[in-house]
Amino acid sequence: MKAAPQLQGPTRLLLAPALVVLALLTGLAAGAPSADAAQPATAATSATAATNATTATRATTATSVSTIAEALRKNPVYVDPAARSQLSVADAADLSRQIKDADKPLFLAVLPAGYPTRNLFNDLRTATGITGLYAIRLGADFDARADSAVLSRAAVHNLVGSVKGESDTKTQLGDFTDRALTNMGGSAPFTWGSSDGGGVSTAALVTVGAVLLAGGAGAYTLVRRNRRRHEEEQRAALEELRVVVDEDITAFGEELDRLDFHPAEAGADDAMRADYERALDAYDRAKSAMAQAGKPEDVRAVTESLADGRFSLAALAARREGRPLPDRRPPCFFDPRHGPSVADATWTPPGGTSREVPVCAADRTRLADGRDPMVREVDTVYGRRPYWEAGPAYGPWAGGYFGGGLLPGLLIGTMLGGMMATPAYAADYGSGYGDFGAAGYEGGDLSGADFNSDDFGGGFGGGDFGGGDFGGGGDFGGGF
Repeated sequence: MKAAPQLQGPTRLLLAPALVVLALLTGLAAGAPSADAAQPATAATSATAATNATTATRATTATSVSTIAEALRKNPVYVDPAARSQLSVADAADLSRQIKDADKPLFLAVLPAGYPTRNLFNDLRTATGITGLYAIRLGADFDARADSAVLSRAAVHNLVGSVKGESDTKTQLGDFTDRALTNMGGSAPFTWGSSDGGGVSTAALVTVGAVLLAGGAGAYTLVRRNRRRHEEEQRAALEELRVVVDEDITAFGEELDRLDFHPAEAGADDAMRADYERALDAYDRAKSAMAQAGKPEDVRAVTESLADGRFSLAALAARREGRPLPDRRPPCFFDPRHGPSVADATWTPPGGTSREVPVCAADRTRLADGRDPMVREVDTVYGRRPYWEAGPAYGPWAGGYFGGGLLPGLLIGTMLGGMMATPAYAADYGSGYGDFGAAGYEGGDLSGADFNSDDFGGGFGGGDFGGGDFGGGGDFGGGF
């Protein structure tokens, strides 16, 4: 028996909505409740209300984590009854609306001072069961945690630090929300959808289905046209990026030429020869990957290879000079051609917030002396600009150098960082960096307790950035 042919590509996508409409119509016809059937539901509702009222009278002083989690599953902002003086109902509603409109899995909770903080973030994330970014205003203190699939630890650290000095709850949560929505990934959980129970008439569904079917041919033509335009835009972005990548490859090749190392020279051992071989292989991989690149996100493999090659040269140099082998660190943030970084230094971009960035020895000295670092500039429509102020195609280029979730925190508040956080960027260029992978962001999914507890570890103010329970310190400095 011949298998039924499968629908492919746009045709399958266009027919899917019509099939959904037909399924809804079938459900309405088969499962419409009668007037008699509605009476038990009313009684059940009354019983539930009575149970809730009884439960409320037995509520303890500290609202349970389960109660907070249940509220956050339905709405992105929770204000504890004991903390209502910190944030008005109207202000909470405005924040909730902003988060829902942005379609991001950001959860805000306002709790009273003295609320138990031990393992608070970890327990709340477990009880909620939703991948996302969780921020808590507890009395006058503030902290946040996130799944690495949504926002890296470095990015969370920088975001929290940027609002740490704001004492007013409304201002602090508003600023945090603005900045977080710009930089985080993921999408809002479906549990935030409407729960009003309102129905849709059969006539409306039939009308929608007819419109979908009638417009299928026109939509198919539009899809093909948009696809061609998208491919043209991708090719143009790749050609713009090719100039910068070729400069990187050439610069690394020149480093190999200046190396003055021969595998058979006196004093060369197997470890040195292995370092040298890895550097040559990285150079060849970079050239091959660039020759085969068909879209901007393919460039990540090129810069990853160049970063590997430069580290191999740094290890070779240490062996030849009898120095300890260097730790594997990301390249210099200001210009990856400077080679592997030697330390992290505090840097504040114009109009932005301070953050820790990996720097080479020369740029570390410049910053310590109060001078500007040697920044990699590229051509843009506005002239020569730092790469982090260039177009979205530079995301994969930078991601190859600064993978592992580091890049989002480094680029907070920059033009490129803002672009990389948008759904359009994930669709056009892939996420291009770090933990998020090439398929774009995750987040907002119901993952239950299946998450990396290291991202939420410790109590309030503890875990990744601070020490111990509430009142710790660590990187936040003072407080918690």
